[in-house]
Amino acid sequence: MGLRFKVPHTLILLLGMMVVALIATWLVPQGFFSTTLSESGREMVVAGTYQTVAERHYLTPWDLLQAIPRAFAAAQDVIFFVLIVGGVLAVARATGTVDALIGRLLERHGKKPQRLIFMVVFCFALASSSIGTAGEYIPFVIILVALCKAMRLDAMTAVGMIVAGYGIGYGVSAFNPFTVLIAQQIAGIPVYSGLWFRLAIFIPFVLIGFHHVWQYTKKVANDPSKSMMIGVPCPLENQTATSYPALALRHKLILGSFIITLAIAVWGIATKGWYLYELGGVFIAWGVVVAILGKLSADEAANKFIEGVSDLVTTAVLIGVARGIALILEDGQILHSLVHGMSLPLSYVSAEISAIGMLVIQTLLNTFIPSGSGQAYVTMPLMAPLGDLVGVPRQVAVLAYQFGDGFSNMIIPTNAVLMGILGMAGVPYGHWFRFCLPLLIKLMVAASVVLVLAVMFGYGLDVQPTLN
Repeated sequence: MGLRFKVPHTLILLLGMMVVALIATWLVPQGFFSTTLSESGREMVVAGTYQTVAERHYLTPWDLLQAIPRAFAAAQDVIFFVLIVGGVLAVARATGTVDALIGRLLERHGKKPQRLIFMVVFCFALASSSIGTAGEYIPFVIILVALCKAMRLDAMTAVGMIVAGYGIGYGVSAFNPFTVLIAQQIAGIPVYSGLWFRLAIFIPFVLIGFHHVWQYTKKVANDPSKSMMIGVPCPLENQTATSYPALALRHKLILGSFIITLAIAVWGIATKGWYLYELGGVFIAWGVVVAILGKLSADEAANKFIEGVSDLVTTAVLIGVARGIALILEDGQILHSLVHGMSLPLSYVSAEISAIGMLVIQTLLNTFIPSGSGQAYVTMPLMAPLGDLVGVPRQVAVLAYQFGDGFSNMIIPTNAVLMGILGMAGVPYGHWFRFCLPLLIKLMVAASVVLVLAVMFGYGLDVQPTLN
């Protein structure tokens, strides 16, 4: 028998990546770009100002150990949001609403999973593309995992639906205020210009994601032994109902309040600049409403909330440790060096190859800068003028940034939202990597073709940049 490689625990993988990041700070030249403040008050690098530090500062293993609690503090907004959502959804599940909803969905989609998969991928992609939703998908994880289990599918299918929609929506975003708007402002082109092209490629990319998830789903439905989740305990295993209650009036009221809660969250994000702290408060308020409508006593609601929170402690730990990787690279002053070093070769190749190179660079850098807006502020001041030199329109440079940031969000372990979704669904990162890598390759190939065509047909040449 040959040796079979066993993927280590996700925590071990993340700690290993932190060690690699530490070693990289000893080997990669330390340097920085000068920065300036954007109109929104965010730091933005200045092209052509890169310089190495006069004296190298070496991080030590002690710095690595300290980075872990510092990372927890840096990721506290995501950690608290995940814990709050887990607690509130446990309260909702105690009212029977989740099981009643699953029963109704089974009646409609139980024999047509392909319709359910397309609806979820499309709707989540549309939401991410338009208003930049990401962490807001976490409340849907428990519902979709339970629904897939009831349909004799696995948690991988549920996560695939959610993350494919999330990543593709960000990648081909039309209006996302956290990526497109910021990147176009930095590139000095009109906000939301080139919209027709991004809208035209939206459905083809959604279909790529749907096809990937559906092919896996068919394989598991035909032969459950082909599931990637065999032998992996599901956190919802003991909560899967054998029968489903009818959708009573109180269940409908609770579901109605959930829709209102989501509407309030979307309104707050779009008009008030809300983020996870505010959204956490909204979900706590919804939890109180659920307990009242579900006729749970205060003690029952409190116990269920604590149970839900405790189920996600592992997820919270993984989110915190994942943030530590980027923290070490920042402390080691090599992030700007990586950006500078990766961008240099682009000035020696054709415009079409440069556009693909920008895609590769943005994809790699997203591992170290998992914030979409943060990545835009670091890379776009460099990529936009570089594109002018090599014949890549700034609109295409923005598109390459979108593709690289959005699609890689689906697989990088430093993405707190992804780790939160995987943790809540009980999907180990190694298993997810094997599922998602082929999808990422398909999307990257399609994105490369789109970028080459965009350069060839002069996408964005009709737009004159206002900044240099």
